[in-house]
Amino acid sequence: MTERTTFQTHLRQTTTSILEDIPGHVRREIYVLGFGIWRIDTDQRRPCVDIGYNTETQYQKEMRPEFDPGEVRWHYAYWILDGFNRLGNVPEDPLGGPLFEEEARNLGIWYDGEFDPDRDLEDESLLLSHFCDAVIDLARYLHASGTIERIFGRPLPVVVFDMESPGWEEEATTAANPAELIEDYLARE
Repeated sequence: MTERTTFQTHLRQTTTSILEDIPGHVRREIYVLGFGIWRIDTDQRRPCVDIGYNTETQYQKEMRPEFDPGEVRWHYAYWILDGFNRLGNVPEDPLGGPLFEEEARNLGIWYDGEFDPDRDLEDESLLLSHFCDAVIDLARYLHASGTIERIFGRPLPVVVFDMESPGWEEEATTAANPAELIEDYLARE
């Protein structure tokens, strides 16, 4: 009998495969993983996470004498933001979408029908909160299981961000990482 795949298991296994597929010469350049949370057409039922990273080369490319080095190093606005794999309730992840929807239905937070941006915000925030918790848990798992260190040969911080939720990044990143990995990140300001 095989164990049924949950959304969380799917995130963990697929992210591990994504990270393992990064070429060795790029792995050596990576100093941070970035888990960027997005929504398709602002619909909270369609969340996804980019499994991304930034490199020393990108940092050097963005750095200017008038810029704060900590800001350039740690703020996603200066990072590579395109070309990454997306997981969640998006067409690029045909297994993740149904798993996320099933899980949200089982929790009683899913709703059907046309997307209405004026819908009760509590319903919307429960869906997004559930997805964000899954992404934070994903980062914790990658640290606790030793996956990041095995793949990259060293521990790396994971910055979790959502451009539509300013201010949440620090809270999410703190929750997603061992404290010693994000000291430089927290000292950036």
